Amino acid sequence: MKEIRNIIQVYDSLDHTREKVALASVVSVEESSYRRVGARMLVQSSGMWVGGISGGCLEGDALRRSQAAIYKNQPSLVVYDTMEDDRNQIGVGLGCNGRIEVLLTPIDAQDPNNEIELLKKIQHASQPSMLLKVIDAPEDAGILGQLQLVSTDTAEADFAGVEPNELAGYMEEVRAKKTAKTYCCQSSVYGRIKILIEFIRPETRLVIAGDNYDVNAMAGIAAELGWEIYVIGKAKKLSRQLFAQAKQVLDYEQADQLDVNEYTAVVLMSHDYQKDLDLLPLFYFKQPAYLGLLGPKKRFLKMKNELPDLQLDDTGFLFTPTGLEIGAESPQEIALSIAAEIVAAMRNKPGVPLRLKEGTIHERG
Repeated sequence: MKEIRNIIQVYDSLDHTREKVALASVVSVEESSYRRVGARMLVQSSGMWVGGISGGCLEGDALRRSQAAIYKNQPSLVVYDTMEDDRNQIGVGLGCNGRIEVLLTPIDAQDPNNEIELLKKIQHASQPSMLLKVIDAPEDAGILGQLQLVSTDTAEADFAGVEPNELAGYMEEVRAKKTAKTYCCQSSVYGRIKILIEFIRPETRLVIAGDNYDVNAMAGIAAELGWEIYVIGKAKKLSRQLFAQAKQVLDYEQADQLDVNEYTAVVLMSHDYQKDLDLLPLFYFKQPAYLGLLGPKKRFLKMKNELPDLQLDDTGFLFTPTGLEIGAESPQEIALSIAAEIVAAMRNKPGVPLRLKEGTIHERG
């Protein structure tokens, strides 16, 4: 979501009577790729761009092709196939070894339903959304890049002439797996087409309970990741920078006012046993995606004995001691280990070294 917000910010700053733009979007990936489906790059006719679709090996070519799409005012699909050992192929020198499809779409600033305007509607959403997009169609159909934005609780959609029940089944699969997927289907209007259903998560919401200096490190890495930050602590102990980074700062007695959803992570790091003991049951019943408790195991075991009515061993969302084992020592390193574990928990991953994983880094859609 941070990349989307950056694209929106640049887009809104432009004078669209003088500067035209196109959006380059990764719509399909096979085998290895630095970026996944949903990565975006906003290209200006002047040659400036923001965002990215790879680790740097494709952006230059995508920039030139996007400018051509702007000039022709016509979307196009470009395939970067680096799976063969061809030294002349873009990306091979950097070891991409994958097949990546990128949709280049000129953006009509006068169209209230262009992709960027649709993304504006969900940039501050607290729930996920799905973006339906035509990524392949007969050349004379004129629907390449056609879009529809739907909420994840939408049962049916009317899109590109695809039979509604069939489309509802695709949407249910994407909703369940929480990942983008492409489908080849028959349109009653346009014939055989391919659609992408992109699952767009809301920004991760991080609640930090604490007011000691290590909270600054935790908020710093969360801000870099683009997370939405909430802080619980004594205001007089918190830095100005923390107030600038946080969407909201509350006192300990106001903690129950915070809304929690399946994209919320809570880290209890007050270094005060009684405060953490009071907050633990509060957030236990709110059931965030991640509830981290700083401190050694023996501290948690003592809390568990004092909270016998809570099933603290069977939550699936309580992580204590919070953070991955990376040998972290400084507040910044500890914050890094906690942030990494939050990402792993949110994506339902084990948080182990990639060298121990069999197969490809990313699952195939």
